[in-house]
Amino acid sequence: MATAISQVVATRVDLTDDDALDEVALGFLRWFDHGPPDIGLQTSAVLGATRRRLDTAGGRPAAVMTAEATAFAQTATHSAGNGALMRTGPVALAHLDDRDRLALAARRVAALTHVDPLATESCVLWCEAIRVAVVDGRLDVRAGLDLLDDARRPPWQAWLDEAEAGPASRFNPNGFTVTALQAAVAAVAATDGLEEALHAAVRVGNDTDTVAAITGALVGAQWGASAVPSSWREVVHGWPGHTGDDLVALAVRAVDG
Repeated sequence: MATAISQVVATRVDLTDDDALDEVALGFLRWFDHGPPDIGLQTSAVLGATRRRLDTAGGRPAAVMTAEATAFAQTATHSAGNGALMRTGPVALAHLDDRDRLALAARRVAALTHVDPLATESCVLWCEAIRVAVVDGRLDVRAGLDLLDDARRPPWQAWLDEAEAGPASRFNPNGFTVTALQAAVAAVAATDGLEEALHAAVRVGNDTDTVAAITGALVGAQWGASAVPSSWREVVHGWPGHTGDDLVALAVRAVDG
């Protein structure tokens, strides 16, 4: 799903635009249609319902997908899963020079499958932290607090304080978007460097690939592709047939156009 977002961002479109959001939604569906071996229950439910509705009644893909995500949230006991946060990194590359539009893009892309405010807010915070890491070369997970509604800042401030106090092991289980973000923050706060942070993220346990994806998006933004060991890049692969070098090239296109 991160690749699908990256492919749209690489065209240098405004991710807040309805046409661009449709392309992201279509990318999610192409990935879903290929039968991914591991997909979260919430994401699977929303994408499956979207595919069925589009096949029978048509419509704009992003609008239909967001409507199905809303319907899921209205009936599910828990709808603030970590699935939107784990894929949000490439969204940050879409608007490195405009934090307000970046925040809007983060909300809209997250809401394609996760409309719960906690899910969209976590993506706003993480995207702004990634933007700051790319532009300024520093880590600041609080940089996006002012992009949230006034009433929403205090709980997030408290959650970030808890995360930085650690230890990272306390944030297990982490299927909840808030706990997943806290686990990533704790892993970053307790380490120095990309490799250390990713090892710490995996050691938190539970939804390890998700926590590592969230962590990697931020430390990757700070340290850059050169910090990724060549042995790691050589074995990385993913939909639709990308290698590690392909993903680096895609990220460069997303930033440079």
